[in-house]
Amino acid sequence: MPTPHIELKDKDKIAKVVLMPGDPLRAKWIAETYLTDVVQINGVRNMLGFTGKFGKKKVTVMGSGMGMPSIGIYSYELFAFYGVEKIIRVGSAGAYSPNLKLYDVVLASAAWSESSYAKTMGVTNRSTIRPNKSLNNRILRSAEKLGVPVKEAVIHSSDVFYRMTPDEYKDIYAKHNAECVEMESFALFANARALGKQAACILTISDSLVTKEATSSAERQSSFNRMIEVVLNSL
Repeated sequence: MPTPHIELKDKDKIAKVVLMPGDPLRAKWIAETYLTDVVQINGVRNMLGFTGKFGKKKVTVMGSGMGMPSIGIYSYELFAFYGVEKIIRVGSAGAYSPNLKLYDVVLASAAWSESSYAKTMGVTNRSTIRPNKSLNNRILRSAEKLGVPVKEAVIHSSDVFYRMTPDEYKDIYAKHNAECVEMESFALFANARALGKQAACILTISDSLVTKEATSSAERQSSFNRMIEVVLNSL
């Protein structure tokens, strides 16, 4: 049966593994660029989703929207109602650490957050949640095989994009060792823990709070390719 946010009736048309960028148009681009036999499986609220094949492997790609409430809804419905076993978030991040440069690829070893998402959901009162280690190891092996440098790091999942205290990132980096920031993974990891599923998050550094450098949309797209190829070849 369809959910309030996913229109598909037949859950067999969604793969057991889902790649989840924030931008639904990026989901469309991934499907059109890397998959064959592509079928659109969702268009509700323009949160586009597609299923196709990467080689012989069935893969679904679907947008999550921005922020934890949004990815919380879509990942929960995929896990709980469509039989999805693994969701890998593929996105961009801002660097807190001077050791991270533009275009670096980061694999989350843990997500730290001030968010109450996991507590409200009844998953944990802790502010740090880890991804699935086996999934991370598969991604790391794929990256090594493809010759793509990937750094494992703690990431910050933030509820707020425009902070009134923009230098607060320095304290977060110092206290929690969070090397970069995004806005979704803490909720994804919480859902996976709650439902006994697997989740991971891989990110490309698109800007730096340290150096104030930023990439253009075209530059982000070209650097994004390496990350997608690493994930697809890990499946």
